[in-house]
Amino acid sequence: VEEVNKKERFHRNYAAITVLKKCQEENRFATPDEQIILSKYVGWGGIPEAFDERADSWRTEYGMLKNILSPEEYASARESTLTAFYTPPTVINAVYKVMKQLGFREGNILEPSMGVGAFFGCRPEQFDTNPTGLYGVELDHISARIAGQLYQSAHIYACGYEKTALPDSFFDCAVGNVPFGSFGVHDTRYDREHWLIHDYFFGKALDKVRTGGIIAFITSSGTLDKASGNVRRYIAQRCELIGAVRLPSDTFRQSAGTEVTSDILFLQKRERMADRDEPWLHVGKTGDG
Repeated sequence: VEEVNKKERFHRNYAAITVLKKCQEENRFATPDEQIILSKYVGWGGIPEAFDERADSWRTEYGMLKNILSPEEYASARESTLTAFYTPPTVINAVYKVMKQLGFREGNILEPSMGVGAFFGCRPEQFDTNPTGLYGVELDHISARIAGQLYQSAHIYACGYEKTALPDSFFDCAVGNVPFGSFGVHDTRYDREHWLIHDYFFGKALDKVRTGGIIAFITSSGTLDKASGNVRRYIAQRCELIGAVRLPSDTFRQSAGTEVTSDILFLQKRERMADRDEPWLHVGKTGDG
């Protein structure tokens, strides 16, 4: 999907929701032509104006959303403006290129914050031998239902990642763009760690992938840069850091409406726990402190 301005993104999203609602009313899967419309849904990240009744230039769009979404869907969509950012295919393709170089060919793939499934849609042909091995999780119900129409053989869970009961050591890889934020997630299995949401996505994924499995996540620069090394040490005990790439600050400018610093981390799960002191666990200080 090519990048377009906010108003065009809105109208593509609206057209996709219209198709989704029609398919639901008729209790059927989307046709290939309808899937093209659905595939252009990129969520509401960076478009808070569409939910602001005081924004005069968005009054028409505000009314359209109010009419087509249920109150629950509307509330969920409005909340997603802060965390649901479309991942450019250039970035996804680069992630898969690395995974091919690491020897990954096929297996069970988990995308725990999938949106409408951009990582599923961009996967290389050689990863496509097992369409029932795709597992996705998405908090926003509209996005999850669109993903279900686009990837009709995949297992898709329309709920928070913390509410999924996915098996441990089952997935060959976990990929995706994890939500960033200065808030936590309640999950009794991990509450003692006091993780922020992006840390939680790493921590849970470590249990879900098998020994030797790959985790390739786009995350906030805070994962590697935060002053405390506790989360990095937790990851390092369970995974080998294969590599990390800092993305240009304007990578998500089109979808987020702002410049954010993000990293791609590539991890491989260890056979057993190892307590090693590695350079990437530590941070230093710049000249200005």
